[in-house]
Amino acid sequence: MAYDAVLRALADPTRRAVLERLREGPRSVGAVAEGLAVSRPAVSQHLAVLKGAGLVSDERVGTRRVYAIDEQGLEELRDYIDRLWTDVLEAYGRAAVARAEG
Repeated sequence: MAYDAVLRALADPTRRAVLERLREGPRSVGAVAEGLAVSRPAVSQHLAVLKGAGLVSDERVGTRRVYAIDEQGLEELRDYIDRLWTDVLEAYGRAAVARAEG
């Protein structure tokens, strides 16, 4: 259940805010932290959790690390949600047929 780590990582509102910042493109820790109500070291910790969950990747650029969204981690979450949605629709279809027949 790879999506389990993704869901745990996204349960924290600060990590969701960090991920939202990265939607605009790759950023350094300082650029991600800018304007957030947490310190740069805290943002680094949040990025480490997101990286551990497969949601972000990092690259060393000079003396800085630049973080970006890792699309593969999001794909696993999307697959999970798609399976859930399919199950819900199938259950709804069965209920509708049973009601029409009943």
